[in-house]
Amino acid sequence: MSTTSLARGVGTNAARRTPAARLQDWLPRLVVAPSFAVSLFFVYGFMIWTFILSLTNSRMLPQYDFVGFAQYARLMVNERWWVASTNLVIFGGLFVVICLVIGAGLAILLDQRIRQEGVLRTVYLYPMALSLIVTGVVWKWLLNPSLGIESMVRGWGFESFQFDWLVDSDMAIYTLVLAAVWQASGFVMALFLAGLRGIDDNILKAAQLDGASLPRVYWRVVMPCLRPVVFSAVMILSHIAIKSFDLVMALTGGGPGYATDLPATFMYAHAFTRAQIGLGSASAMLMLGAVLAILVPYLFSELRGRKHG
Repeated sequence: MSTTSLARGVGTNAARRTPAARLQDWLPRLVVAPSFAVSLFFVYGFMIWTFILSLTNSRMLPQYDFVGFAQYARLMVNERWWVASTNLVIFGGLFVVICLVIGAGLAILLDQRIRQEGVLRTVYLYPMALSLIVTGVVWKWLLNPSLGIESMVRGWGFESFQFDWLVDSDMAIYTLVLAAVWQASGFVMALFLAGLRGIDDNILKAAQLDGASLPRVYWRVVMPCLRPVVFSAVMILSHIAIKSFDLVMALTGGGPGYATDLPATFMYAHAFTRAQIGLGSASAMLMLGAVLAILVPYLFSELRGRKHG
């Protein structure tokens, strides 16, 4: 049979397909279409609406008297916004770096096939199962000078011991770092451990046969193989840091004063609850910009790697 005849036969069979067969092909798309449309509307639609509101003078209710980028200009001269932005840099930077170091260290420890690995893995990962509200409340008790760690140590006889970070405006931001690292380090450990278990043991054995020490094997061989894991962890942790709200409200409430404000708490406490919808929308768009500043380079590097791979 010639190629032309075969092509005609295939075309005839495709043309003779029954409506039921065509419906079978379209059924998965029809099932997914409603949820896709709803997500498109409630996620991207409201992003667009928020951007529109950020260009207006809306206060208690939306108003569509456009004022351009005046709300963004108000943010740039707002002292509380700059405090929140500075706190985000401090909190986000320390949170990401410490979680990566602790998570990688715990993963390497568990990768040595130590005894009770399953128990330890569960213990390290358990904090991630808690909500940030619970974490904030627990750490608020622990760091309270009158009934937490300071009170306990003083009860042991160390009367000069002082650990009042929670009420110190200069140190309170670091209490957020402590609580957030305690909760997220186990999750990072799980990511790194999954990556470690996916590396071929023959690569590690070959490096050790060449005389490389175990720390050198992990630094020179293992960590470069875990680069996608590192990128994923950084992206997830950065996203958590930028949108942090519940942990702040449960642990410090943004205080003392507004010393521990983050952009998310600024948006709620200083804008929306004070009938400043336009200002709050502008701060929300800047938060979205911070997320995109992390996400877009990551996606670009991934797509570029696949293209050249």
